[in-house]
Amino acid sequence: MCVSVLFFLVVYPVTGYAQERQEDIVILLHGLGRTSRSMWPLERALGAHGYRVVNVNYPSTRTAIDHLVTHLRDEIARCCDDPTLKLHFVTHSLGGILARAYLKQFPLTHVGRVVMLSPPNQGSELVDILRSAWWFRMMTGPAGQQLGTEPISVPNSLGPVSFELGIITGSATLNPVSSIMIPGLDDGTVAVDRARVEGMRDFLVVPYGHTFIMMREVVIEQTVHFLRTGHFRIESRE
Repeated sequence: MCVSVLFFLVVYPVTGYAQERQEDIVILLHGLGRTSRSMWPLERALGAHGYRVVNVNYPSTRTAIDHLVTHLRDEIARCCDDPTLKLHFVTHSLGGILARAYLKQFPLTHVGRVVMLSPPNQGSELVDILRSAWWFRMMTGPAGQQLGTEPISVPNSLGPVSFELGIITGSATLNPVSSIMIPGLDDGTVAVDRARVEGMRDFLVVPYGHTFIMMREVVIEQTVHFLRTGHFRIESRE
């Protein structure tokens, strides 16, 4: 227990916490097949920097994206209906597509900044190749089937973003088999170039894979920096 507390203080220092406290809200949206627990490191770090954090859990593999957007709308209506407070989003994978779909369908006057981690903003070749396999359909559910690269897929139907968006995506993978199916640099699930979307403000590539990118210290630090400033701190970008 003591070791865990020490690790938290070293990785997520809270120096100046009182001075940084603010009332801005950050909505966290996990990825496909995950739960809100996968976003706990981000939740703790953002809380330590003074944000009010709402870590949304949603049934990512049980229903289609439009139903997940309705679920998100209801969650936000319950927790964050004060238009005087900025509402930011930090998402992983499918969570980024949900944020785009939600903000397109339900535009907010008080939306703040958005950071997407490894988002399939132009879909993923893995879906194109594997969607007919029964085991893939079982693992990814209806929403996973909607993340292909074809022009009519959900990600490619959403159009440009109109909010302040920073994207962090990975260029490393623990699964060389899946990387063979994806052209160019990729994180094992999403090609680097397919994480981009028209209208984004900043784009950063890090040497990590898709599955655990949201838990990496540098990614968490860059996420906080973008929420504060509207850009990433590292000068060298892809």
